[in-house]
Amino acid sequence: MSRPFWIFLAFVFAFTSLARAQTRSITVPVWVESDHCGGPPKFQATVNGSRVPVKSALGPSSDQIILVVLDLTSSLTLIDPAKQALISQISKLPPNTWVGLLHAQDGLHVLTDPGANSKPAIAAIRALSNSGQPGLLGTVTSALSLADGVARKSPVRVSVLYVTDGSIYSYPEDYTNPVINQSDPYDLSRAFPDALINDKISRLIRSASSLEAPLFVVQLAFRQDGLSEAYQSGLKTLARATGGASMIAQSEAGIPDLISQMFSRISDTWLLTLELPPKVHKDIRIHVDVPCREGSPRVFWRAHFQLREG
Repeated sequence: MSRPFWIFLAFVFAFTSLARAQTRSITVPVWVESDHCGGPPKFQATVNGSRVPVKSALGPSSDQIILVVLDLTSSLTLIDPAKQALISQISKLPPNTWVGLLHAQDGLHVLTDPGANSKPAIAAIRALSNSGQPGLLGTVTSALSLADGVARKSPVRVSVLYVTDGSIYSYPEDYTNPVINQSDPYDLSRAFPDALINDKISRLIRSASSLEAPLFVVQLAFRQDGLSEAYQSGLKTLARATGGASMIAQSEAGIPDLISQMFSRISDTWLLTLELPPKVHKDIRIHVDVPCREGSPRVFWRAHFQLREG
């Protein structure tokens, strides 16, 4: 049986409230594409233009926790292959990768806690019904806060993965920005129909700006109308802002491969701990590279943080 997310979150923060009371370091998710340098990447980083030490680098073989959030509402033709793919990928994970399972409808609920035994998560995936309204936009900040609390407690890679089939038209809130004055061709709601979606994504990015866990999203249904494209683009922008990624399935047949790709991306993500200068502006800009004689590989990293107060 699921339990309210806030009960679990309160438990986590009871043990993490003293962690990094005064932030002197920050952790940055980094993904290296096709490293040809030979051996582990030798990362270099700057904070606001100044070179800073890389205190630690947790790589693909290090311990990790993946918080999988299911946001499934509609067609079984989409959900069934997604469930089977999740079960397959979770079953293949190494022993030092723990999966926690959460549910996003009607608020965030914990279905299974992270643990070495994957059987409870697999059983919960099989048992979960698809119903209700999508919950990603309303729960993603809470999910990232939970992951951030866990990450600050111990040196482990923590990420959040949403698997969702939600439509922007099905949320409890109305993001369609209906035309206010039908007779006025200059009505701004007519000129910017995606304004409410863009505003919501911007607010979520601000809310996540001091949280360090990356967000990954697998969208099971590709929709081509204007508002749906704005929503899908917004999820991609939000995920990238946290150092994660968003992928959209182009067909039902492509869902298993897409989920496999996302688990690989999560597992291949590095977590760098950067030492901050003695005096640093709370608005932090990060740059990471991997110098190599044969030419530097492509590197993707989270570029912006907002230091929390205190």
